[in-house]
Amino acid sequence: MAVSEDECSSAKSRSSSSASSSSTHYLAKCVLRGSVVLQVLYGHIRSPASLDVVFGKETSIELVIIGEDGIVQSVCEQPVFGTIKDIAILPWNEKFHVRNPQVFSTGTCSTFRPWKLKVAAWRMLAVDSSGCFIAASAYVDRLALLSVSVSDGSDIIDEVFSVSMSDDSDKRIIYPSEHEGDASIARNIRKNGIRGTIWGMCFISQDASQPSKEHHPVLAILLNRPGEVLNELLLLRWNVRECALYVLSRYLEAGPLAHNIVEVPHCHGFAFLFRVGDALLMDLRDANKPCCVYRTSLNFLPNAVDEHNFVEDSIRVQDVDDEGLCNVAACALLELRDYDPMCIDGDTGNVNSTYKHICSWSWEPEKHQNPRLIFCVDSGEFFMIEICFDSDGLKVNLSECLYKGLPCKALLWVHGGYLAALVEMGDGMVLALESGGLHYTSPIQNIAPILDMSVVDYHDEKHDQMFACCGVAPEGSLRIIRSGISVEKLLRTAPIYQGITGTWTVRMKVTDSYHSFLVLSFVEETRVLSVGLSFTDVTDSVGFKPDVCTLACGLVSDGLLVQIDQNAVRLCLPTKVAHSEGTPLSSPVCTSWFPENLSISLGAVGHNMIVVSTSNPCFLCILGIRLLSACHYEIYEMQHLKLQNELSCISLLQRHFDEKQPTSSINRVSHVDAFPVGADIGRTFAIGTHKPSVEILSFIPDKGLRVLASGMISLSNTMGTAISGCIPQDVRLVLVDRLYVLSGLRNGMLLRFEWPDASKMSSSELPGYHTFSSALANTDTLFSGTRMPTSFSPQLCEANLFEKTEDFPVNLQLIAIRRIGITPVFLVPLSDSLDADLIALSDRPWLLHTARHSLSYTSISFQTSTHVTPVCSVECPKGMLFVAENSLHLVEMVHSKRLNVQKFHLGGTPRKVLYHSESRLLLVMRTDLNNDACSSDICCVDPLSGSVLSSFKLELGETAKSMELVRVGSEQVLVVGTSLSSGPAILPSGEAESTKGRVIVLCLEHVQNSDSGSITFCSKAGTACQRTSPFREIVGYAAEQLSSSSICSSPDDTSCDGFKLEETEAWQLRLAYSTTWPGMVLSICSYLDRYFLASAGSSFYVCGFPSDNPQRMKRLAGGRTRFMITSMTSYFTRIAVGDCRDGILFYSYHEDSKKLEQLYSDPSQRLVADCVLLDVDTAVVSDRKGSIAVLSCSDHLENNASPECNLTLSSAYYLGEIAMSIRKGSYSYRLPAEDVLNGIDLVHNTIIASTLLGSIITFIPISREEHELLEAVQARLVVHPLTAPVLGNDHNEFRCRENPVGVPKILDGDMLTQFLELTSMQQEAILSLPLGSSETIKASLKAHSPSAISVNLVVQLLERVHYALN
Repeated sequence: MAVSEDECSSAKSRSSSSASSSSTHYLAKCVLRGSVVLQVLYGHIRSPASLDVVFGKETSIELVIIGEDGIVQSVCEQPVFGTIKDIAILPWNEKFHVRNPQVFSTGTCSTFRPWKLKVAAWRMLAVDSSGCFIAASAYVDRLALLSVSVSDGSDIIDEVFSVSMSDDSDKRIIYPSEHEGDASIARNIRKNGIRGTIWGMCFISQDASQPSKEHHPVLAILLNRPGEVLNELLLLRWNVRECALYVLSRYLEAGPLAHNIVEVPHCHGFAFLFRVGDALLMDLRDANKPCCVYRTSLNFLPNAVDEHNFVEDSIRVQDVDDEGLCNVAACALLELRDYDPMCIDGDTGNVNSTYKHICSWSWEPEKHQNPRLIFCVDSGEFFMIEICFDSDGLKVNLSECLYKGLPCKALLWVHGGYLAALVEMGDGMVLALESGGLHYTSPIQNIAPILDMSVVDYHDEKHDQMFACCGVAPEGSLRIIRSGISVEKLLRTAPIYQGITGTWTVRMKVTDSYHSFLVLSFVEETRVLSVGLSFTDVTDSVGFKPDVCTLACGLVSDGLLVQIDQNAVRLCLPTKVAHSEGTPLSSPVCTSWFPENLSISLGAVGHNMIVVSTSNPCFLCILGIRLLSACHYEIYEMQHLKLQNELSCISLLQRHFDEKQPTSSINRVSHVDAFPVGADIGRTFAIGTHKPSVEILSFIPDKGLRVLASGMISLSNTMGTAISGCIPQDVRLVLVDRLYVLSGLRNGMLLRFEWPDASKMSSSELPGYHTFSSALANTDTLFSGTRMPTSFSPQLCEANLFEKTEDFPVNLQLIAIRRIGITPVFLVPLSDSLDADLIALSDRPWLLHTARHSLSYTSISFQTSTHVTPVCSVECPKGMLFVAENSLHLVEMVHSKRLNVQKFHLGGTPRKVLYHSESRLLLVMRTDLNNDACSSDICCVDPLSGSVLSSFKLELGETAKSMELVRVGSEQVLVVGTSLSSGPAILPSGEAESTKGRVIVLCLEHVQNSDSGSITFCSKAGTACQRTSPFREIVGYAAEQLSSSSICSSPDDTSCDGFKLEETEAWQLRLAYSTTWPGMVLSICSYLDRYFLASAGSSFYVCGFPSDNPQRMKRLAGGRTRFMITSMTSYFTRIAVGDCRDGILFYSYHEDSKKLEQLYSDPSQRLVADCVLLDVDTAVVSDRKGSIAVLSCSDHLENNASPECNLTLSSAYYLGEIAMSIRKGSYSYRLPAEDVLNGIDLVHNTIIASTLLGSIITFIPISREEHELLEAVQARLVVHPLTAPVLGNDHNEFRCRENPVGVPKILDGDMLTQFLELTSMQQEAILSLPLGSSETIKASLKAHSPSAISVNLVVQLLERVHYALN
């Protein structure tokens, strides 16, 4: 799994060869999944005790939890490789105790145990409250009923009733006779049947005193018949035994349109019928005679409260863009009905209704008496309804308005009084129900839709970040999107801390929740700082020796600190000056232990135990402490051993653990259950040796040191050559679902060893002790010359080290190998618990999530660092101190943020963003402004604060459509295209509407601020604190909105030298030129660094500036397409034009003759969303149906006789989402073996696409050989039970939708990277899977026999992708 020099060389040659020519082989990897939540559910998913929230998205399912603080935290997310239309919880049935809770979804109509209905496209689900029955409806004239039972511990569908509602001859549909109930209603039902579209449905629960299976379920459906204005309520009964559907009754009342029906939980026979303008409480206990018992008018609701701490006044969601894309976005994001994305010419005006309707609702969880419902109306107001049953009968109580915000798509009421409210095109929120109202608690981030993006390395932060235009008015915002886990940058010092060799944080007592001291070790110095509001130097008061380099330190017992340096182990009792609970003495009490004539090389401090090792000769010493008198202690030796191999690292648990079951809702094993019987976890430590190996040792009083387990490290590449640098740099014990040993190596690799299950090992398989204790030997005689203290016990020296037992030692199994960098890997736990997350520090910091039933790796959004330590204080409970570029960085891990995204609210709808490098400002094009003077403008935005510094307002009624930075001589100007007409831009035929627009040229100029305009930033830290702290040079990250992007984000930023910045330059946009064109100017792009291209309707022009004068613009040449132009791009001399029907067209401009010539055309009809040219021959295009295609022209000369030369479809990929913006990016990876020799970086062009659903996908070019290898791996992953799609969908069918048969595939990186999360044995099992085991695998892949695929090579390729994208 490691990378050899031979493999690196071959990989480099393959990559170089592919880079030299235009690669048509790509791997697609989603770096940020869509954030739009369409449905939200609540249930016991992970275990019967857990309370989990399921977010149903368009193409994935996300599992989250809402903590006691109201913060939403993501647990995991799985793509379903299909489109989710509806999703429902299958509730726990008391009769099925062995059943696991499940999620049931439509679109694929599958559970987590896949089962499918393939008759129709299902769009709606209803689940019986008992969990015994499921109903699914299609779009038109199709209904299915399913009965659920349990068999062998698994749910099965044992009865399926699917009926075509339009088939009047279907004898299974039984209508009421005229002798039953109202004869006129019966005749009407028999005459019209039940054909039509089901708008809503729910089961009506029956008397719970009778077994559910004895009852035939009653289903209420809200039916819209063809040609009818109103929807009617029908009650149906499914006779399971007779396999017949009885139509029981019909309810239709003149008045508003009914749009949904919802059952009242725990009230058998009652349901709410939601209509436009009111809500009816229906009594359906007698299904043959439905009646309304209470009517609530929504047009006379109590007055709304003013609650604007999160959102502005609600208005209807505006158009996504002005060419009619409102319907496309609504379909992709919100609607449950099908829609043809090719139809973009509908009326996009908003219809304002005077009647309110309920758009979302949620019942109080597990409320058995007097159920309560919170609902949101389309005006954004929240209300509560309580249903009471008493001696006076049924009562319905309506509350005052609880909250006013944006209208919500979905609501979920969870335990703890929290309400999750999901908004259509903006951030959702968690509201707390308290004091008779709802109060904002925290956001639920939603960055969709992403209308445009710009990827830059802002302020030389050494990693790219994306500026994206997100959301629509009134929730339009500019977002800064970064990869990895978000950190809040709190403080940073000046770069004056050269030579730091180690950092530690230490508590004063074992039970303390917060750290008391921060220890910084330098090459020849040690400093101890108090942790708190100020970091004050307290080295002298603690007692640490200041003129030595500290190797290790820690808390050995309450109030007793230990410092280990090269010459001694020093025990210190800090004074009250250093800590309030220190000794009441003028100076600290200290005692030392010295290994005479030897130097200490390593050390570790734990609870009542100290471990040190020496080198040349190599010894291991176990030390303890004992009390001699008040405040006087002694360090004594408990055992010492001769080492046959030098140690490379020691890891000792810092805290004594109580052997009790954790209180987490996730089922985990306790520490004592995971640990071998007979071993004390508090006296156990791990070591790494130069053998190389990792070993787990335990010291038992009166018995001595015992080797519990050992794991050899012997790695080789695919050529059989041993990999160098496999010495452990760090080793840690971690607890997940079982006990693991993690080891970071000096060559940048991370190993995971598993403690084998002793119950599965026979006594013959247990190796002897001498195999594992080869690093240790008895030293009773060898160590006598070092003059150890007389307290040394010879009996302990002869401890039971070689005694055989049934349990010890065991052979640790190496189950996973990952390369996370090329520098040594340090492992730093975030807390003292065995199941704590860890930071793996190599070239970059990674977070190892150990609190899950696996180990996952996620990069931390921070720069390369040499050291890190957790800092837990009252003010910063989740702080971390990084050492990077000779500075100390105090940051806080933001686990609560589901997305590493920073938000700047701009108002209106931001549609396009550009980065102006000279001014370091963002240029944002906005529409839908709530301004009397204008509705659209171009503004300059500060990337640090999100402040709008200046803006250029367009004329009243004018709307900005496009903009681009164009070079004029040595300067850049901004060219803006606008529309002067209202209404659609495109006719139903695809041709351009008769409209007008403007081309505007703006100059970005800077002016000096006035004397009163200087900017002052204030630090949050007090000046008194800074005088006594190494953080005295810190500049605070002023203002809360700057928490993720500081003005001191780079050491090279000279404005960080003090509190007051120098007088800065203000930038303003000045009008240089404008002209009116016949048509909306929808697309602009630069061309050849001296021209620009602009489209108006179905025409486009090459324009320039004579004499490099921005006040003069001239059209040099023009071209025309058959349909409306939606996108344009250029690369060198090549021009690519995309329209709404003919797809992509290639043109070339002849400067001599000033003419445009069409060279190639798209082989398929395509409604282009965006396109980008990778080179003169290759274009990547996204369409409005959710596909990405790579088109290329052949290598023949451009003077081909035919002007209609078709482009070749090189490869394609179905996203299932509309990519509105495509950009070129860079993909850089460093080959580890090559780096040691040459330090070569390989950089390729990549494609970055952002979608309306908020996803960001990167397409990475790979060579033909790499593509063939990974294609064979993917073919196995999609069918193997460990990695197959969670709903059992056909992965190949999904990714090939909307694309011709036989087109080469773009590989699915999300599917492939699952391979890295598996153990070595699981990886081998997948690669050994016969290709013929699945019909979905093509015969062309059979050339890759299982023996031909190397696990090492596959891991190497996938690690490169994972490493670079993070």
